[in-house]
Amino acid sequence: MAYKYKHVIMAGIDGAGVFFHKAKTPLIRSMFEKGAGADPALTVFPTESAQCWCTMLTGIMPEEHGLTMDNIGEIEYKGKAEHPDIFALIRKAHPEAKLASFAHWSPINTGIVDDGIGVVKDTGKDDYLMERACAYVKAELPEFLFIHFDSVDDHGHGYGYGSEKYLAQLDLVDGYTARVFEAAAEAGIADDTLFIVTTDHGGINGSHGGWSDEEKYVFFVMTGKTVRKCAIPEMNVREIPAIIAYALGIPGVADADGKDPGRLFTE
Repeated sequence: MAYKYKHVIMAGIDGAGVFFHKAKTPLIRSMFEKGAGADPALTVFPTESAQCWCTMLTGIMPEEHGLTMDNIGEIEYKGKAEHPDIFALIRKAHPEAKLASFAHWSPINTGIVDDGIGVVKDTGKDDYLMERACAYVKAELPEFLFIHFDSVDDHGHGYGYGSEKYLAQLDLVDGYTARVFEAAAEAGIADDTLFIVTTDHGGINGSHGGWSDEEKYVFFVMTGKTVRKCAIPEMNVREIPAIIAYALGIPGVADADGKDPGRLFTE
């Protein structure tokens, strides 16, 4: 019987692509050394935040969920009842679970994460969300915490993806993520926590949305006491909810789950 994690903390660094190769990013690099990682993983088309994050939190593709940059936050994604987001899946399995979504880009909370099921939500700049997440982890010991950092993507748009200022911001957010993970250790739950860092898309020439290598290739990496030390082949970001559900020992949505997540764990 597979080990069930009590906690999952997932950090999403918007617009990071695979540019960590050009940055220092000590946390991300150490996770690849210790855990299971896809470098690269493949995101979805178009490489826009609405389409990507909805797939990453529901496991269904853009043509199925129907969210775009124009309608996110205004409509519910299609097929919500049949394909609940990962928060709703956890809530159904564990009614008392502490769940939180702290997102710099507020449409994630208003357009994807289910409302009315007790998910603690907040929005703000990356440094604020980092502090908010650290305090929440130590006070509430959440079963699932998702934190979305957006400043790296802002720097990509403003200074160019892969630029010096962009890479410096990626290093800063890598440090923010490390602080959140350290909070789990300070709370005494690190041994029972699956830690995930990933991103939705990359960018080229100050923008994204197309299908160039710089835009479509991203990374996914996770660590935990039963995570295999391995390179994950041919991963698509739609597999992420299945991995989280498997780690927590809850049912996923069969036709939205992608490949067998059990291959990434030792037991």
